[in-house]
Order: sequence, then structure tokens, then C-alpha cells
Amino acid sequence: MLVPNKNHLFHQIRRKPSQIVAPILFLVLVVYLLFGTGQSASKKPKYSYKDKTQGWLLSSKIPPGPDEMAKNHIMHYNMNLLETTVMPAFNKEQVLVLTPMSKFYPEYWDNLLTLSYPRELMELGFIVPRGKEGDEVVKKLETAVKAVQRSSTESARFSRVTILRQDSESVESQLEKDRHALKAQKERRSKMALARNSLLFSTLGPFTSWVLWLDADVIETPKTLIQDLASHNKAVIAANCYQRYYNEETKKNDIRPYDYNNWVESEEGLRLASTLGPDEIIVEGYAELPTFRALMAHFYDPHGDVSTEMQLDGVGGTAVLVKAEVHRDGAMFPSFPFYHLIETEGFAKMAKRLGYQVFGLPNYLVYHYNE
Repeated sequence: MLVPNKNHLFHQIRRKPSQIVAPILFLVLVVYLLFGTGQSASKKPKYSYKDKTQGWLLSSKIPPGPDEMAKNHIMHYNMNLLETTVMPAFNKEQVLVLTPMSKFYPEYWDNLLTLSYPRELMELGFIVPRGKEGDEVVKKLETAVKAVQRSSTESARFSRVTILRQDSESVESQLEKDRHALKAQKERRSKMALARNSLLFSTLGPFTSWVLWLDADVIETPKTLIQDLASHNKAVIAANCYQRYYNEETKKNDIRPYDYNNWVESEEGLRLASTLGPDEIIVEGYAELPTFRALMAHFYDPHGDVSTEMQLDGVGGTAVLVKAEVHRDGAMFPSFPFYHLIETEGFAKMAKRLGYQVFGLPNYLVYHYNE
């Protein structure tokens, strides 16, 4: 067998380098295409554009929160798949419970824990005023929240809890007589509206089906509050808020109306509004401003059907269930006179202007703390 002379090979490379080098380069290119690109293709892309809705909206899993998302991922949510049904627990619909809290009532928290709606489907949101009083509220609230969220049982923990500190001015006096003085209503309720909006816009997520507004001084409700209100399948529906007290005349424990902001508009109310300036508001329940509106608080029948509905034009904020789409469509709590209404009553007016209907349950009672 003939062995090529090395000197002869080097001589050939010098004379005709292309004949020798070209096949080698071609062979290297083929090897790179076969093995090099395959390896790089197996690497994960920097960004993920996978449709996340196929995972949680069509399954029983709770959607991931912002802190659980990878920073280099883009989340997709198909809002058309979000539902609000008459059986929200069965259909695993997320409920956001929102409470502006200027004072912590242990009875409020204890009642919240008795609600039978699955906690893994419940998010809680609180907004607390600035100042020393707010600091005390935060301490008590955090203690209560940690006791629940540190439970080793997953079903005992809420899906998420958010506590916000108010970045706007709050009402100076939290005494009941000062809060409800007529002269303080416009300023007080304007600040309350700002707090509600901050809380709503900071916590409403793409997976929220319902929003339950529950005041911090509502201390007694049926355990099935969320299911009961949702079963009516209304865009906005309010419970009737009463208060327990000791009746000195009868010498017995009794109940009395508390929330007068659930009402049906009257001709006198419309006439009164037509006489007001653009920055003036009407607040219900004051003798100084007689509107002769039909107040849901006065329609309570102790022997009546708790499912009885009545259509409303104004609502209070003590216990109101709202389909999240109403808020997403733009219905919020005006901190300014809106058709001479403000805060929760202004919200009801705004919801109706957007084409939604507002209802109340005159025989379905929740109870306010008695100071």
C-alpha cells in the first residue's frame, strides 16, 4: 500500500489550497447544522408567550399571583372565560372581600371566619388610614391575619390578603356621632370614596369574579352571605343592615334600621336635586334634607321571604355584592358630586348609567356594631 509523502501533501496544499480546505470547511458546516442548531433549539426562550388561561380558568386550580409569576413571563388572561354564576362556590369563582378599616372590631373578624365560602377562593383586601389610630389597626389586623394564614391546613388559609395604608387624608374623628353629622358628610364620604377606589384598583385581579364590600363594623351576617347574595345573579345587590340594641321602652333586646343609603328615588328627590348647585350633594336619612325616598331599611318584614328583592337607585356600603365586571366597566365610587350623589350612592348611579340594575334584599339582614 502506498503511503502519501508528507512533503508532497504540504506541497499540494500550497499549490491548490481550495481543493483541500473547501471539503474540510464543508464537513464542519454539516456537523454544525446537524448538531449545533439542535442543541441551541432545545434551550428555553427568554420569554414565554404560552396562553396561561388554558391552565387555571378551565380547571380547579387557583390562578398564580404576581409574586408567583416568573419575571420574564408574559401572562395571558382570557376575560371571556370568567364567570359569575348562581353557584359560585361550586364553579370555583374567586371572591374579593374588600373592607375599609378605620377601627378593628374582633367581632367583624370572627364573623368573617364563620363565612362558609371556601377560603381558597376568597381574597381579602383592607385599607387602613394613616396616623396613630391606623398604626393600632394594622397591628391588630396583622395579628389576626397571621393567625389564620400560618395554619398548616391549606383550606383554612385565604387565597391572598392585602393590607394597604391610605395615601390620602382620612376622616379626623371616628366617633359615630361625628361621622354621621350632616355637615361632615360631603368631606367624610369624599375621603371614603378615595379610600374605596384605592382599595379596589389595587386588589382587583383578572381572575376576580365577585367583589363583596363589607364594612369593618358589620359584625354579624349569615354564614352563607356570599352564596346567598350571589344566588340572585344580580350585578349589584345589597343586604339590609340593622343594629341590635336594648329597647328601654319594652325592656327587651330589639333591632332597628341602620343603613339608610339603600333607597328608591322619589319625585321630591329629583326636584330637590334640580335646585342644587353643581357641587352640592344629597345625603339620605337627614331631616334637613327631606327627599321622601323609599328606604329599604323600612321595608323589612320579619315574617317575609328573605329572598324578596326590590330594585334600588342608591346603595350603602355595609354589605354589597358586586359582579367584578361592573367595576371593570368603570363603575367606581365618585369622590365628587355625581348627579348630586357621592361615594356608594354615586356608585349605584354610575352602575345604572352603565346599564346595570341595582337590587336590595329588604328581609335579608346583617348587623352593625352598636357603639
